[in-house]
Amino acid sequence: MQNGFIKVATATPNIRVADCTYNTREILSLIHSADTEGVRVLTLPELCITGYTCADLFLQDILLNGALDCLSTLLDATKTLTMLITIGVPVRHQNKLYNCAVVCQSGRILGVVPKSHLPNYGEFQEPRWFAPAPSTLSTITLCGQDTLFGTKLLFSCKNISDLTIGVEICEDVWVSNPPSTRLAQEGATLILNLSASNDVVGKAQYRRQLLQSHSARLICGYLYASAGEGESSTDVVFGGHTLLCENGSIISESRFKTGLTLGEIDVQKLSYERRRTSTFPESTGEYTTIPFSLSIQETTLTRAISPTPFIPTNSDYLTECCEEILTIAALGLKKRLEHTHAKTAIVGLSGGLDSTLAILITDLALKRLGRPATDIIAITMPCFGTTDRTRDNATLLAELLGTSFARIDIGKAVTQHFEDINQPMDCLDVTFENAQARERTQVLMDVANQKGGLVIGTGDLSELALGWATYNGDHMSMYSVNGSIPKTLVRHLVAYVAQQSANPQLTEVLLDILDTPISPELLPVINGKMSQITEDLVGPYELHDFFLYYMVRWAFPPKKIYRLAKQGLGDRYSDEILLKWLKNFYRRFFSQQFKRSCLPDGPKVGTITFSPRGDWRMPSDALATLWMNELETL
Repeated sequence: MQNGFIKVATATPNIRVADCTYNTREILSLIHSADTEGVRVLTLPELCITGYTCADLFLQDILLNGALDCLSTLLDATKTLTMLITIGVPVRHQNKLYNCAVVCQSGRILGVVPKSHLPNYGEFQEPRWFAPAPSTLSTITLCGQDTLFGTKLLFSCKNISDLTIGVEICEDVWVSNPPSTRLAQEGATLILNLSASNDVVGKAQYRRQLLQSHSARLICGYLYASAGEGESSTDVVFGGHTLLCENGSIISESRFKTGLTLGEIDVQKLSYERRRTSTFPESTGEYTTIPFSLSIQETTLTRAISPTPFIPTNSDYLTECCEEILTIAALGLKKRLEHTHAKTAIVGLSGGLDSTLAILITDLALKRLGRPATDIIAITMPCFGTTDRTRDNATLLAELLGTSFARIDIGKAVTQHFEDINQPMDCLDVTFENAQARERTQVLMDVANQKGGLVIGTGDLSELALGWATYNGDHMSMYSVNGSIPKTLVRHLVAYVAQQSANPQLTEVLLDILDTPISPELLPVINGKMSQITEDLVGPYELHDFFLYYMVRWAFPPKKIYRLAKQGLGDRYSDEILLKWLKNFYRRFFSQQFKRSCLPDGPKVGTITFSPRGDWRMPSDALATLWMNELETL
């Protein structure tokens, strides 16, 4: 394990019905393959030693004795392995036969969990052979070992504090109140399900939905191992559908094949999310915990790490998200305009990405109010660093949207201000830059007073994380529509509007804005070109959005974020570059909190927002010492 990741797997053996010896060889082969892959937790299908489809053969002692003999063989063959393994076996206990999961490690049986809910409908007739799990815990002797027998068992890893395992069997998860609900409430972060679920049209999709939502509701990892090839095909076919889920996401999946399905479950992340979710129930202490230990080793990551965690990878879902985000932001602004009886909406339009998104959202809000676009007053305020490209794009965008428009050159006002405060014109310092941003905000606020309007903020989530905003300049507005939208997502939203537009001219200008380098344009133009490129100064936004997502949403430490960044972005950036900008991110994030402590209102559209009234509360004088110290060790 490293950084909370546990290598896990499901294994679907190719079996022969009632041939326990053959099945055991297949199972053992998969166990050794899993060990080679570094798997720490392995689960096999329901009744895999005998086969699930033995039917009335389950009433034959010779089959049941053969299953236990083969379980003994598996225990002897795995004595040197520290992997935790869960195997499906029919078990006799107190004059009843139970469909059981045997949890074992290093040749020792840790516990036996019987199935609680036995299906007796359609193609299933389990009550014909098996008894449902008893309500009380008891002791059983199995393969010469005394162990606990019952459903109220948890298996807790002594040397990995966030790993506690619970077990249920097939139908248990399909019922209205699955055993795993209580197992999770009592502390299980990883649920293992040994299953034999046959395949019919549409059932696989239902399984996915069921297990994704169930793992999300329980904030757990969920391993689902189903029987596959070799089961009797007398009436049904088992497709070996296996699923590895984590808090609502499918980590890996396989179907219609035998073998291992590998993945990593982040138990540290799950434990954090449970602490964060104040409504997650407390443990009652009614369940019995069985300790075990795992060998600690670095977990090689095979799971895909998206380089853009704020952006859905599925194109259809991305389209849906873009429409949803624009609608949420527009509805928030619509309400504010209605409530304040604002006659106009004032947008400082620079020709850059953020102000473009802000005016597009404002246009949507006005449409929902049934008001004309002329109630939007777009103001472009060129100064020393403004290029012809951004100025012309701002002008053209306002024209195409049909808004009211004003061009106010602030150069003269800023020059006068510099004279007033004795700021040399050739001193291109932070005062030179910020004075322009504050003058623009003053113009916008005063025009809003003149026209009975609201100033619409343009700053985005990424800029707030880095503090890349002039305090009481572009940092301030009367309603901030972009405040919870990260820069990488801003690009996709503008691109979405460009693609959806029926006006080819509007599409063209939006695409040109997307193609324009990101710049505050606060330093003088050199040979007609920008002299300031934001990402050269603070770092690539795709990196900062990556760092932001994992630091704020999941509270991951720098070491873990760095590791994930190497996995997700290592093909684009060297380790040195990743570490350089990660250090810069933490330095700026902590030092710039004072700007986030007094943000204007704005709608939350995603899982992260810096509203000091809601999701993010942090003292402005907090120190980054612990985080920077960890970064220095990388």
